[in-house]
This record gives sequence, structure tokens and C-alpha cells, in this order.
Amino acid sequence: GLIRPRLTVVDGKVPLVRVDMGEPRLTRGEIPMTGDAAAPAQGVAVALPALTYTATCVSMGNPHCVIFVDEITDEMVLGHGPLIERHDLFPRKTNVEFAQVLGPDAVRMRVWERGAGETMACGTGACATGVSAILGGHCGRALTVHLLGGDLQIEWSEADNHLYMTGPAAEVCE
Repeated sequence: GLIRPRLTVVDGKVPLVRVDMGEPRLTRGEIPMTGDAAAPAQGVAVALPALTYTATCVSMGNPHCVIFVDEITDEMVLGHGPLIERHDLFPRKTNVEFAQVLGPDAVRMRVWERGAGETMACGTGACATGVSAILGGHCGRALTVHLLGGDLQIEWSEADNHLYMTGPAAEVCE
């Protein structure tokens, strides 16, 4: 959809961009996933050959499968990420986020992006992780998502049900 970023600079520091990322979509049909299209996509069992993860699935315009773990490992991201990306639950594949709760207002996240592999950051993935953390009772409606490429502030507004993402900006060309 249409994205409207807002640039702010405070006291000459690194500029920040705040983006209205829209409303999260939380049913299987909206993500899309197999199964009852109207069913919520929380507490989803994602079975792999050696183990089963419990996930929250969210669409932010693209599909995400968020899995909370005690500690994120390379085996999860690089080994299990590609298997989950192509899992039968996701007819159009999915992005896979492994998240670790750091406190009531912070999570660490690594992402396996569909068709790309592990990336340093993913804005829609940070939003999906924020929604999942809030729905799971891990965090309040405003939190920091720590990614390999930097931190993003995520806020899920009660006023309009939109996700607002804020992060640093850098000029790359004129």
C-alpha cells in the first residue's frame, strides 16, 4: 500500500524516519496460510522433521512466521529458516523471524527472508515481530526490535490499529 514516511531531526543528531506501516493482518486467509481462512494464526504448530515450533503468523502486506525462542542460533535461522519458508502451511512461501524477548519493551530478531536468505534487517518483519510480541504478552504496545542491521522502534497504535516503525535514516544520493 501507500507508505507515508516522516523525517525528523532532533538537535542535529541522526535523522529518524517514522513510517505508518498500516494494519497487521492476523487470519490465515490474509497471510495466506492453509487451513480455515477465517481462523487466527496464533499458536500455529510448524512441524519440521526433528522438531515443532509454535509460531504467530502475520501479514504486513507480505507473509511472516514469527517464532519466539530462548536464544537465537545460526542453526535456527540458516537451517530451519529455509525449511519454514517453503513449508506446506505457506502456499506463497513466508518470511521467517526468530525472536528472543529481552524485556517488556525489547526483542532481538533475526530474519530469513523468502527468496533472499538471511538479511540484516526487515521492516515488515520487525513489525510482525512487534505484533507477535504484543499478542503473546511479551511486550507492551511500544518496543525496540534489535536487528543485525540496527534497531527499529515499533508502536502498535490502539487509536487506529496501525503499526508505526521508526528508525535511523541516511542520505545515499542526491
